[in-house]
Amino acid sequence: MGPKKLWSGLQRGFTRVGEEITGQWRRIVTRGGGVVTRYTRTATHNEPASSEWAMLAGEVWETGQSVVVQIELPGMRQEDVEVSIRPGRLVIRGEKLRAADATPRLYHLMERAFGRFERRIDLPRGLDGARAEVSFRDGIMTAIVPKIEPTPPRRFRGC
Repeated sequence: MGPKKLWSGLQRGFTRVGEEITGQWRRIVTRGGGVVTRYTRTATHNEPASSEWAMLAGEVWETGQSVVVQIELPGMRQEDVEVSIRPGRLVIRGEKLRAADATPRLYHLMERAFGRFERRIDLPRGLDGARAEVSFRDGIMTAIVPKIEPTPPRRFRGC
């Protein structure tokens, strides 16, 4: 195999790997139910506006009477979070602020995201959002959205 063929093969391989990584990332963002959440920071006199991505892990489950949504919001306070329930969707908005400490830092690891965020979670039909109860405890937001008519939870094969 000559050098041109070898180089061409390497380029095709790198292209395929890049496309696979990009495709997997898109799949995580689009199918992950919003788990990967974009935090947007506004510009300050020291930093330009920027975006960061972080995980807002959660669970959604159904009982005979309601649908329960729990989302982890570590480091957040209840007053920094707004929850709204619309037909078919629960929306969580908030802003996670950095500590007021203005000391410049040389980070060796920075995996935490700060700024404004919005997380949308699709809900099944037949819920009464007006009677929903939302609570916040130990960094976990819980929303209990009652069903209009009590029905047993649906079962799906393979789950």
